[in-house]
Amino acid sequence: MRTRVRGWRWQPNPLRRRSDVVEAWTVLVVTVLLVLGAPLAGAVAAWWAHQDARSTVAEQRAERQRVRAEVVGRTPGAVPLQGGREYTYRATVRWTDPDAGVRTAVARVPAGTARGETVEVWFDGRGRNVPPPPDASAVWQHTVAMGVCAAGVTAGVVLVGHTLVRRAALRHRLAEWEREWARTEPEWTRRRA
Repeated sequence: MRTRVRGWRWQPNPLRRRSDVVEAWTVLVVTVLLVLGAPLAGAVAAWWAHQDARSTVAEQRAERQRVRAEVVGRTPGAVPLQGGREYTYRATVRWTDPDAGVRTAVARVPAGTARGETVEVWFDGRGRNVPPPPDASAVWQHTVAMGVCAAGVTAGVVLVGHTLVRRAALRHRLAEWEREWARTEPEWTRRRA
């Protein structure tokens, strides 16, 4: 039968070894890092990711122009493409630009859009069709994902470090036992060393 005495590594004891004290402190540090450090790392990474994503969205909104255009025709050989959550295909669209008059371009439109329907398309400064800037939910998804990943990686690093320290303490403990046994064995077995 095995008896467990809680906190024996912290109490003065003639059987307590230095490796036991190191393990006790390691467990304490690991606990603090898992309870406080990992969530803090996740929060810092999430805050940074949120700020970065918001500034990226603001830049994209400044660079891109949303246009309400009429679908004039499908481009020859248009194959549906997976764009985000829905399928799209390339079609010719026409809209009136206040500065340049009537303009025509090829843009991605949602699958199932018929000729003559009005759709919203986005263009960059050079007139190329681009996807719309991410919305607020995409920014928050990115924020949460980065925070969770950072907290998980931090917890993983702490646990791997703890495992390495425990293995080193175990090797040290076994080496101590070997030295002690080499000193004690001749007395017990009445054998000469």
